[in-house]
Amino acid sequence: MEKGKGVARPWAVDFNDGPTSSSSEYPDPLGFNKASHDQDDSNGSRQKKEAEAAWKAQKAWEVAQAPFKNLLMMGFMMWMAGSTVHLFSIGITFSALWQPISALQGVGKVFEPFKDSRVELLAPKLLFIALNLAGLALGVWKLNTLGLLPTHASDWVSSLPPAHEVEYAGGCLSL
Repeated sequence: MEKGKGVARPWAVDFNDGPTSSSSEYPDPLGFNKASHDQDDSNGSRQKKEAEAAWKAQKAWEVAQAPFKNLLMMGFMMWMAGSTVHLFSIGITFSALWQPISALQGVGKVFEPFKDSRVELLAPKLLFIALNLAGLALGVWKLNTLGLLPTHASDWVSSLPPAHEVEYAGGCLSL
């Protein structure tokens, strides 16, 4: 005889015996309300959606504030490069100009993962744009301190027409 076969154990329960029954055959236990249980499931899914929306909003703000770190780092690098024109300072300056421009071109792509009907993205996008414009202004300021922006009248001398000379009895007069 095989082990466990043929011997009736009074404590053993065979769940495969007996007719298959549905849950509607048995009444709900005291204190259990099926309608409130379904409502708890809908509340749980609503809370999950709200938590997901809050997480997306928080991450959108983190992404919007990321250019601030870049702004501080770029400012420090520009300060370390000095105010003389050489390859290192020009490279850092053009990097400081290029990074905000490329970031401003991809604002929509940056905030695409956070797009949701319950998440307001206007304020994070505006902060992102403002910080990148501040980075661009920092790069333009560095160009000016290096003397690479044409801000003086002497920078435009080559585009001015030549001065006319008028002759008079005592010599030449330049106008």
